[in-house]
Amino acid sequence: MPETPFTAEHAGLDPARLPVHVAIIMDGNGRWASARGKNRLLGHDQGYRTLKDIVYACDDLGIRYLTVYGFSSENWRRSQEEVGGLMTLMLRAMQTEIEELIQNRVRVRVSGRMSDLPADLREEFADAMRRTADFTGLTFNLAINYGGRGEVVDAVQALARKVLAGELAPEEIDEAAVAAHLYAPDIPDPDLLIRTAGELRLSNFLLWQTAYSEIYVTPTCWPDFDRAHLIAALADYQKRIRKFGAVVE
Repeated sequence: MPETPFTAEHAGLDPARLPVHVAIIMDGNGRWASARGKNRLLGHDQGYRTLKDIVYACDDLGIRYLTVYGFSSENWRRSQEEVGGLMTLMLRAMQTEIEELIQNRVRVRVSGRMSDLPADLREEFADAMRRTADFTGLTFNLAINYGGRGEVVDAVQALARKVLAGELAPEEIDEAAVAAHLYAPDIPDPDLLIRTAGELRLSNFLLWQTAYSEIYVTPTCWPDFDRAHLIAALADYQKRIRKFGAVVE
């Protein structure tokens, strides 16, 4: 019997009302592992497997952009073992998955301060972005060594350099100018922000871009987040009325 295709219609969703851009704070890997008496790195490894499934689920559903919080600028404060393990996991994942990503025409992007990452990981990310740059399917944006405040600081510094060079007048700096100097100005703001593991905070993720994002929080830890959980988040999103500060009659 042929497998039922994973489409918006088959998932009971309205394809015309899907979010264009979904952002995810993938929280709870460590707690998932600790609850099972396992090393935190095993939780991150299972989280990687979950991420792979969710990337292709979003692609199948017709989501255009997916941004995930892979490694925050604050995560360097974790133990040397965990940070090193995460760097190794990201390198292995990129090396393992790149051919399948290319086969599925998924465009890879990385947002964050890449200069602080290990050289081999930077090169792997750069190679993935180069090889997938022209694809027009799902854009998979990894926020790595990313912090929302740091992103705004970097944008302001770039604008200040233009002012000093005489390329820009201070009064020309508006919201559009700031947005144009963020890490991924060509990617639209997230319509839906999903956070797993029940925490009710943004954790310095896409602070500028999520000003009007709909937020969905689930108590499910990221390693247990599956396609059914994704559909539940999207279905909840489709029940909402987006006002963007206006009054909707």
